[in-house]
Amino acid sequence: MARGRSRRSGEYGEFWPAYVDVLSTLLLVVTLLMSIFMIAQYFSAQEATGKDSALQRLTQQISELTSMLSLEKGKSQSAQDDLAALQASLSSLKADNEKLTGAGLGADDRAKAAEGRIASLGADLDKQKSISAEALSKVDLLNQQLVALRRQIAALSDALDASQKKTTESDKTIKDLGARLNTALAQQVQELKRYRSDFFGRLRELLKDRKDIRIAGDRFVFESEVLFPAGSATLTPEGDAAMDQIASAILELQKEIPPDIDWALQINGHTDIRPISRSQFPSNWELSTARASSVVKYLISRGVPPDRLVAAGYGEFAPIDPGLTEEAFQKNRRIELKLTNR
Repeated sequence: MARGRSRRSGEYGEFWPAYVDVLSTLLLVVTLLMSIFMIAQYFSAQEATGKDSALQRLTQQISELTSMLSLEKGKSQSAQDDLAALQASLSSLKADNEKLTGAGLGADDRAKAAEGRIASLGADLDKQKSISAEALSKVDLLNQQLVALRRQIAALSDALDASQKKTTESDKTIKDLGARLNTALAQQVQELKRYRSDFFGRLRELLKDRKDIRIAGDRFVFESEVLFPAGSATLTPEGDAAMDQIASAILELQKEIPPDIDWALQINGHTDIRPISRSQFPSNWELSTARASSVVKYLISRGVPPDRLVAAGYGEFAPIDPGLTEEAFQKNRRIELKLTNR
């Protein structure tokens, strides 16, 4: 029995140190785990504190970005809408930052999200800066063009003022010349009237025995039968004699008219309203014009200068008697001589 007890006591005595060693080891492990846990808690707290600092820096950066975006709003109208959206995003980020400040869990993910948003905001800001720079460049170009345009307008205004001044001077000169010209023309008309009166007086004296030749106003009128056969533009011998007297009177008058008076003897041919149909004269236009031309050619052959003669045909469209009698037709068939100025 005693031996058995001593054996058991020996077995317990051998087991107890090992048990103590196990407990000590376990206690050391627990102590180590507690130390690790405490260290982990410490670093976790440090990490959370660092994240809070990072969030504060991010908040400050966001505030700076907000200020920069507010400045950029004034430079470009098209950037205002984008800045409003960015401000809304910044408000959302601030709210997230406040949540991140109060909660340590999930701070890393939120910080990453905030960094991503900040990067996006930075990209948007760079884009807006690029747009603003391009707009400013265009504004500078437009300002340069505006300055050049103002210079051109000023030059044109000066040229216009000079032109208006010249125009005013020219108008004044033209008025003076016009007044002088009108005065000279009036004088020439008066002188020409006097010479016309002398010319008609001489013709009246030369042809005083001819009842078929008359004066109507400022014209000397020959009935066509005096000068031409019916339907013909060839002068009769009697017509040649009458034209000889006219040529003599013109040549005498030419010596008296001053050279500065630009006069001319206009010969007008007229017919009655009855139509003519011949191969040589398809209408009264041709007949009246041919008769006036025949008179002009004959006067030229008698020495009258060609540049002082004018031939015109009126056909039946300038009657002096609107009647339909043979007497009216005879009056309307005529050759008129008119001394006038050019």
